[in-house]
Amino acid sequence: MKEPMSLEGYDLLVKEFKYLLEVQKPAVAQEKLVAAAQGDRSENADYHAAKEKLRFIDKRLFYLNAFIQKSQIINPALFLHTKVSFGSTVRLVNVETEEEETYTLCGVLESEPQNGLISIHAPLAKAMMGKAVEDTFKVNLPQSKKEYEILQIQYINIFSLKKNIRDTKDFAFH
Repeated sequence: MKEPMSLEGYDLLVKEFKYLLEVQKPAVAQEKLVAAAQGDRSENADYHAAKEKLRFIDKRLFYLNAFIQKSQIINPALFLHTKVSFGSTVRLVNVETEEEETYTLCGVLESEPQNGLISIHAPLAKAMMGKAVEDTFKVNLPQSKKEYEILQIQYINIFSLKKNIRDTKDFAFH
C-alpha cells in the first residue's frame, strides 16, 4: 500500500535515513569497537550500550527504508481543493455542539493530531475525503458518533502548520 506524503515530509524521511546510516551508525560502531578493546565484554557496560544503540539504529533504518519504498509524494498545491483531498485544510462545524474545528489532512509521519494535522488514515479524514463545502457527514469515533458540516476547504502548506519538525539532533540515539 502506498503512503502519501508531501515532498517536505519525504525529504525529512530521507534526511533522517541518511543521517542514521552515514553519521550515527558509524559513530556508534566506533564506540562499540573502543569499548570492545577494553577487555571482558560480559561486564562491559559501554560495549553493551553501544551494541543496544546499534540495534535501535538498525530497527529505525529498516522502518524508514520500508516507508521510503512505499511513499507516494503528493504536491497538494496542485489540487483545486474544491473537495477534501490530501493536503486540504478543512474548517468544520460539529452539527450537534456548533463548535468549529480545523484539520489538515497529511501523511502518517507528518501528522500532529494535537496541532490539527491528521493522517489521511484517521477515521475523521477518511469520512471527509471527497466532500465539498456545505456537505455533511457522520464519523464513528471510538467513544461516539459525530456529524459535521464542511464550512471551508483551502490549501495551506503542511509544514507551515507543523510545530514539531524533527532535525538531526532528534534523529540521534543517546
